[in-house]
Amino acid sequence: MAAVGIAVVLGLAALLPTAALPCGALQPDNTTASKLLGTWLYVAGAAQFPQHLLELLLIANGHLQVEPGAGEQELPVPQRVAVGDQCLTNNSTYFEIAVGNTTLVKHAKTHQTVGTLMNLSSEDVLLIQYQLQRERTYLGLYLYARNLNVSTERREELERYAKCLGLSEEIVYAPWKTELCQVRDIEKGNSPCREPAAVVTASPPPGTHRPGSAGN
Repeated sequence: MAAVGIAVVLGLAALLPTAALPCGALQPDNTTASKLLGTWLYVAGAAQFPQHLLELLLIANGHLQVEPGAGEQELPVPQRVAVGDQCLTNNSTYFEIAVGNTTLVKHAKTHQTVGTLMNLSSEDVLLIQYQLQRERTYLGLYLYARNLNVSTERREELERYAKCLGLSEEIVYAPWKTELCQVRDIEKGNSPCREPAAVVTASPPPGTHRPGSAGN
């Protein structure tokens, strides 16, 4: 089943002003890069528009793998999302870690900002606010964790951020019932996911490659 909503081409994503980030962004220190490394499991998402909530309902599971970069300031972030019977991939984003500044998610080719890491009270969870703009601004909020046993406190924290950003009050949690996009495959460097040349995105996360999409 195809994801519902407007496809967004990351190459056309526009930078949003800092004023569009009213909630607490993560300000890294010298230990942040090492703490981000490794596998993060997709737990839940919140979206701005009803059509994007429908897309979140299609997600069976997902994960991202934060990898060491050439330096500590840029960490590649390969991502996998299982939607229906397909494993969608994205190898085009990275975290920009600048001590004392906001931690950003950037597109590897254009170096444009497509997201921001949010500040949470636990090091075992990762909250990413994506901000994309084409015909109109799109905001999404996605929660990742080291394991799927996310506490009530962390869930409530996600809800508070979603409310702060003006997103829908509905939080969609991934059921994790599919065999696609298994974590052990990406950790072994033997992912079953296919990555075509197309750069058209589905959510989450922005930049995810959809098998069979037309290129830009």
